[in-house]
Amino acid sequence: MRNQLLRPFQYEKIELPKNNETTKGNSKTKDWAGTLRRLWGYLAAYQRKLLFVVLLVILSSALGLLGPFLIGIAIDRYLVTLDGQGLIYWLIGLLVVYILYSVTLWLQNMTMIQIAQRTIYSLRTQLFTHLHKLSIPFFDKRQHGELMSRATNDIENISSTLNTSVIQIISSVLTFIGILAVMLWLSPLLTALTLTIIPFMVFGMKWITKRTGTYFKEQQRHVGDMNGYIEETISGQKIVKTFSQEQRVIDEFYNKNQRLRKASFWAQTYSGFIPKLMNVLNNLSFTIIAAIGGVMALNQMISIGVIVIFTEYARQFTRPLNDLANQFNTLLSAVAGAERVFEMLDEPIERDVENAISLPSIKGDVTFNNVSFSYGEEKTLSNVSFEARAGETIALVGPTGAGKTTIINLLSRFYEFDSGQILLDGYDITKMKRENIRKQMAFVLQDTFLFEGTIRENIRYGKLKASDKEVEEAAKQANAHSFICKMTNGYDTVLSQDGGGISQGQRQLLAIARAILADPTLLILDEATSNIDTMTEIKIQEALQRLLKGRTSFVIAHRLNTVRQADKILVLQEGKVIEIGTHESLIEAKGHYFEMQAR
Repeated sequence: MRNQLLRPFQYEKIELPKNNETTKGNSKTKDWAGTLRRLWGYLAAYQRKLLFVVLLVILSSALGLLGPFLIGIAIDRYLVTLDGQGLIYWLIGLLVVYILYSVTLWLQNMTMIQIAQRTIYSLRTQLFTHLHKLSIPFFDKRQHGELMSRATNDIENISSTLNTSVIQIISSVLTFIGILAVMLWLSPLLTALTLTIIPFMVFGMKWITKRTGTYFKEQQRHVGDMNGYIEETISGQKIVKTFSQEQRVIDEFYNKNQRLRKASFWAQTYSGFIPKLMNVLNNLSFTIIAAIGGVMALNQMISIGVIVIFTEYARQFTRPLNDLANQFNTLLSAVAGAERVFEMLDEPIERDVENAISLPSIKGDVTFNNVSFSYGEEKTLSNVSFEARAGETIALVGPTGAGKTTIINLLSRFYEFDSGQILLDGYDITKMKRENIRKQMAFVLQDTFLFEGTIRENIRYGKLKASDKEVEEAAKQANAHSFICKMTNGYDTVLSQDGGGISQGQRQLLAIARAILADPTLLILDEATSNIDTMTEIKIQEALQRLLKGRTSFVIAHRLNTVRQADKILVLQEGKVIEIGTHESLIEAKGHYFEMQAR
């Protein structure tokens, strides 16, 4: 069977969304005027430079119009009269005009590029900063690749438009007005004949832009969708290969790529009609002027120089309209991208209540009072109550989906509970600053995340101001020092993203070292010893015992032998705490925990 990627391309026309609405989550009509106003809000910071650009555009447009006019005068005054000396002086003047024209073009482009890049710098910085203020649920509900597409592709699209379109639009408008004024002055009759193409142009442009706007929005949406899928499949490449799903992934990518290709094809096809339409109308206008102008010249109604000027202006007459049409399509694409960026900027950030308290230090007493929580309509926790005294180790056990990780997410305020109360040292956590709570916490998770950088930098992430000596001491306490020293560059060994190049156990040891360096009051261990070989597990357990000492700790584990030493064990099932006690007391009770041990 032939690979599906070898299928011949078939450019099938896709259905246009009705009423200027896009599909799949984008059915709401977009506020294009509002988006442009918001973009202007960023550009307004550079009003003086923009004014300078406008003045340069006015000057360059005037110089561009002056050139053909001087050529026509030279024909009537010097070529017809065979005045060679006068022609030379006139040509020198014409050369100066075109040199000044080129200089003004260069200056306005350089200035506008500077404005555009500073604007995009501000927008990109604001977006990246805003992303780090959003809640965890926001990221859980969206593909990371799609978010990356908005932060990169869409902003770059805006950048390209600002670099060129602003100048082009202003220049085109001024050139059109200038050409029309000069043509009316030279010959109202020929001008009227030239204007006969305008209705055809307006009709054609309306027909084209009505379609390109929708297709450009579809194109941007499909780009984000495909980028999200690529990021997802690359991140999960081991799972894809483990279950031999390569062909299914390729087929799904093929489908997404097909949808993007079709949307892009029709967007570019319709927008490609614009220069073709303009060329046809331009040639038609030139033909009319040449024919009628020739007759008028034969009857000595106008001079040959005026015909030359007029034909040159007639050729230029549709150029600014063509440029405006092309820039309008570019603007459609940029606005579609800007809307997606502003949608993210409009997402509500995590906010603390007014006058939220910030404790300088925390003992570590934790109390849950009848806490309930739901992921949407799905009830995850129901009236959960328990207490953890400072320095105690609390184990959370139960089947998958029982609510163990949810308890941690609520304590760290990654999610907000529906009802009940959570107290930290007697203070309601909803009235505390999130940053204050999280700075007192450290996490050692089953899937340890390491950043691209040196081992030293990854450990220091727990305390950025830590000295090299403190970093190495934390590694020693985590039983990581020995394997680090055996590496080629020791602590300066560069790790790839997510710790590629070292084992899962070694990543866990680095995560423990990072937590030790952070010196937290609250410690979260989520399956920290799962999928680890016996020897590595012994090292990790030794490191964890040092880490747990004197800290309020919450340990999530499926392997019950890892929680025997816990001060308190919470047995959860279907979002409820069904048993609480020590290992010994729960075994004696011969309840659900006892049955779990016996399995």
